[in-house]
Amino acid sequence: MRIKLIVAYDGTNYHGWQVQPNGITIEEVLNKALSDLFERDIKVLGASRTDAGVHALGNVAIFDVDSKMEPTRISYALNTRIPEDITVLDSCKVDDDWHPHFVSSVKTYEYRILNRTFQDPLRRLNTYHYHHKLDTNAMKRAAKYFEGTHDFSAFCSVKAQVKTFERTLYSVNVIREEDEIIIRCSGNGFLYNMVRIMVGTLIAVGQGRIMPEEISDIIKSKDRENAGPTAPAQGLTLIGIEYR
Repeated sequence: MRIKLIVAYDGTNYHGWQVQPNGITIEEVLNKALSDLFERDIKVLGASRTDAGVHALGNVAIFDVDSKMEPTRISYALNTRIPEDITVLDSCKVDDDWHPHFVSSVKTYEYRILNRTFQDPLRRLNTYHYHHKLDTNAMKRAAKYFEGTHDFSAFCSVKAQVKTFERTLYSVNVIREEDEIIIRCSGNGFLYNMVRIMVGTLIAVGQGRIMPEEISDIIKSKDRENAGPTAPAQGLTLIGIEYR
């Protein structure tokens, strides 16, 4: 049977989702825990390969297993075998041909910026501290240029190996809550480092180095050199994936 997991994690101590030769990853931890649980080699397949240091509240993974264990009990069994910075929130049976990469979905990410003079030690692992004041009104205007279907080559790492750079963003919102700026993006998919490059560019807008209306020209240029820097990983969280 095929099992779907919903997984939350603090990515601080991990080299991302996908198994890497140079450090421990979320996928590696789940593979080991599942293999121990079912006493056979099991490998999960994740819906989103989050980068090193990136967090998640609702990433999705699947695996196949021949077992009489009740699917809903797998999450309980796994949570006794994995570190406290990873939690399996749900486990359920899905159709044998269900695959997260081939189902229409909406992914939502949030990037949090702590915008005040001094760092908050309690938020250092899940926010990016930026001490100069940012113009959130300008950032809000700029964010709207990202919405719609575009070629996002200018907002993608050169390491990306994809068939197309076209993605559709349904909403990109900039919200200020006291000393935090939250950038929330929902779309049908994201390129490698895309959200972090968008955030770095919006920070440049907030600094006054890029005008909001320039975002449209940067997108049209398809040139990574024209966009802003890649924002640090710790501020980014995959909020969830909604399947349609």
